[in-house]
Amino acid sequence: MSRAPILALKDVRLQDGPVRLFDGVDLALEPRARACLVGRNGAGKSTLLRVLAGEAEADSGQRTLQPSARVVRVAQEPAIAGARLVDYAAAGGAPHHRAEAELQAFGLDPERTTAGLSGGEQRRAALARAFAEDPEVLLLDEPTNHLDILAIEALEARLKSSRAALLIVSHDRAFLEHMTRTCFWLEGRQVRRLDQGFAAFDGWVEKIAEAEAEAARKLDKELERENHWMARGVTARRARNEGRRRKLMALREDKALRLRSAQGSLAMGLASGGASGRRVLEANDIAKAFGERVVLRGFSTRVMRGDRLAIIGPNGAGKSTLVKILLGQLEPDAGEVKLGTNLEIAYLDQARAALKPGQTLLQTLAPLGGEQVMVRGRPKHVAAYAKEFLFDERQMRQPVESLSGGERNRLLLARALAQPANLLVLDEPTNDLDMDTLDLLEELLADYDGTLILVSHDRDFIERLATSTIALDGRGRSVETPGGWSDFLSQNPGFFGAVATAKPPSRPAGGLPPEGEDLRPGSSLSGGGGGRRPTEGARPAKLSYKDSRRLQELEALMPRLQAEIKADEAMLEDAGLYARDPRRFDEVMKALEAARARLSDSELEWLALEEKRERLGG
Repeated sequence: MSRAPILALKDVRLQDGPVRLFDGVDLALEPRARACLVGRNGAGKSTLLRVLAGEAEADSGQRTLQPSARVVRVAQEPAIAGARLVDYAAAGGAPHHRAEAELQAFGLDPERTTAGLSGGEQRRAALARAFAEDPEVLLLDEPTNHLDILAIEALEARLKSSRAALLIVSHDRAFLEHMTRTCFWLEGRQVRRLDQGFAAFDGWVEKIAEAEAEAARKLDKELERENHWMARGVTARRARNEGRRRKLMALREDKALRLRSAQGSLAMGLASGGASGRRVLEANDIAKAFGERVVLRGFSTRVMRGDRLAIIGPNGAGKSTLVKILLGQLEPDAGEVKLGTNLEIAYLDQARAALKPGQTLLQTLAPLGGEQVMVRGRPKHVAAYAKEFLFDERQMRQPVESLSGGERNRLLLARALAQPANLLVLDEPTNDLDMDTLDLLEELLADYDGTLILVSHDRDFIERLATSTIALDGRGRSVETPGGWSDFLSQNPGFFGAVATAKPPSRPAGGLPPEGEDLRPGSSLSGGGGGRRPTEGARPAKLSYKDSRRLQELEALMPRLQAEIKADEAMLEDAGLYARDPRRFDEVMKALEAARARLSDSELEWLALEEKRERLGG
């Protein structure tokens, strides 16, 4: 017997400017449901979650919620505000002690300031706040973005034990397969329901597509017949055939609606360029540390032409650092890296450094000016190339910071895939992409005859693509396993066990730079072994006066730098600044880059001094 829904929408319609998002949406969530909402980027999934949460109002239709039921939505890009994390986590009405406990459960210090959080820390803070509020309905928009594999698995366990009804929007296939018993598909401005988990979704959609293709063929044939009849003289038999004429008009309107509803399809391409040497790169006995934090110790690997290498590990384990060392962008403390011959490298970095504040899509794709871009060796109009990645020509002068997360990632892929490359390096390429884009990217990479290095937390993506997997535990240990994610798990049980149970390290108020940015070592390892340790008897009792003074200076400097960065970014949000005053635009860009570099250096220096102070006991 079916249960009454705890939250439901009935015949909901919503217009967003000229675009109709929903046209009669019905959706019902039963108590303790485990459901996902699937649809293309731009279909309106996030908007539909906001309507369900009562944060956005539909133009018409009905929203019903059981009395006293609490609905909590975790946004795709949560805004973390308040002086401390515990203030943020309790702002929704959760008791202070519960907010504190949930933050600690997600590996966060409740007393830490909300400034300078990495993407993963913001996500964990938002999830902690949601669980602290103990909702009956939990709406999750891309909850695995920026989380590492261990955090994703911990989130799965937590959600499975939750009493809340769950509705999840995610591109992470493995996560959805583990979590769901019901699928909602937002397509053509309406929602269809499948009472099975996500593992059955693709087959279900294929059957629907086949049925709709057959209906479309019948519609086209009937429309052709009716047009032929109309041309042969409906006016002479108007009264007798008025019904048939109305039917023709309805068929034409149906056809026009179907054509308007048809969304563009991605046309991404990928060229491998010339062949590299048989050996792409070789690393021998690599070691790397930042201060006393050992990232790599005794690491060796050999990458041959055509390999597909996945690099996995928890956030902060050094995955992006390893990539930079392998590419020769960062020197190891010990060991050697040899790059092969004839390498043409395309690198999509996790920090998304190619996207500059204030730039438009046109400036991003054609940084040298003009309206032509070289695409795999051939000139192409930049708007036509952007259309292959589902960008409208009207968006070409839109600032990139106004794009959604999925649109920003597609823009970066457009940049990376424009040039031929026989070594493709993708650092977290799947964040914010919808499943159609992911499927196409996966097909391109599967057919790619160059070499691939992939950093990802997407277990399904790794499983489908990797020929070998390198795992880092963040404490210097590494292991390489032939095959993908499941092969790694079966051959290395417990490899991440110590990491999963360890208490997270303390972090400075400004936070370390997110993994993927350049890290400047405070000191280095020698010979690939452990870091140098001071002799116990020679250790001073506390920080020197000079170090204490510098620590105070840094604590005052970092907030000022953050304010400078925020002010510069606000100026660059003016899309017309470059056209009005190119010199001023360049000055602000240079000032912003300098302030970011100073903040990064200051945070690392602060961290080294703070760790030193803690070791000395004051």
